Amino acid sequence: MRAALLLALVAAPAFAADVPKPGPTRADEPLARAYSAAKAAEYLDGVGVNWTRDHKCVTCHTNMPYLTARPLLPGENEWKEVRTFLEKEVTSWSNGGKPRGDTYVVATAFALAFNDAQQTGKLHPTTRAALDTMWDVQRKTGDWAWLKCDWPPLEHDDYYGAALAALAVGYAPEGYAKTEKARAGVERLKGYFRKTPAPDLHHAAVLLWASTKLDGLMTADEQKAAVAALRERQHKGGGWALAALGKYTRHDETPNDPAAAGDGYGTGFVAFVLLRAGVPATDPAVAKGLAWIKANQRASGRWFTRSLSNDKAHYIANAGTAFCVLALAEAEGGEQPTR
Repeated sequence: MRAALLLALVAAPAFAADVPKPGPTRADEPLARAYSAAKAAEYLDGVGVNWTRDHKCVTCHTNMPYLTARPLLPGENEWKEVRTFLEKEVTSWSNGGKPRGDTYVVATAFALAFNDAQQTGKLHPTTRAALDTMWDVQRKTGDWAWLKCDWPPLEHDDYYGAALAALAVGYAPEGYAKTEKARAGVERLKGYFRKTPAPDLHHAAVLLWASTKLDGLMTADEQKAAVAALRERQHKGGGWALAALGKYTRHDETPNDPAAAGDGYGTGFVAFVLLRAGVPATDPAVAKGLAWIKANQRASGRWFTRSLSNDKAHYIANAGTAFCVLALAEAEGGEQPTR
């Protein structure tokens, strides 16, 4: 395995010397005149590549979703820089290095597995190594010791980490879920979900998404109930608000508004999950959501989402932008509209 990992990294591509960073995320940023896939790519490169360069880590809110969405957009292959960074991280684990916690392992495994399924349909040696490491750090209860930074909905409880791990193994190509290394861990993970109800609709939706890739996570009735609940939270304007998918408390104790109009994360995420769950793009709720996405891109190329925690950075807008791209691509059968 070690030799295979080293060989996989020999021909690392050259990367752009400079990737411009977008301006601060603001609620009052003007809307774009029309939807632009090129501007979405420019924005995602600006946050995804620079986060990787500046922080040298993977995060659930920025470069992990970046690796799922950016390959669907036109332009250069800047996303390969993030992919190469993660491959080097996994190689370091195989050479005796210590991963930076369970969260880091699961997020890396998911990003690589999704990218493998999307790009080649083959399980890359580093992806297999990341997934194998994921089982090595799994707890007996079936979940992982997740990062709890009080940054909902991604970094504040163990359930999200377990659902993300289910996605990682579900997307892993070439029947990885049935390999000897994975089987026992998958059964522990399924046992965790049988014993642990989703704490909110957001996490139920993540599990619904995972259930489209890995059997045995939800019954058909549970899937139908989740779809119905997501439909009920749609705003009359066609979008979904992230704050409507759970009960979240801001750091300054001011309320999040579950009746707010749609935002990028809420709309992109829900529309994508509904499409993955088999709801057609022509369904009125999904069609309205997709229309909201095309009408609400900002001039920078991002879609705005207010942080559920504080108003300092709104990093959740990075993940929201990725989900908007994923939703549009899923509606087009996996191909992103170029205009």
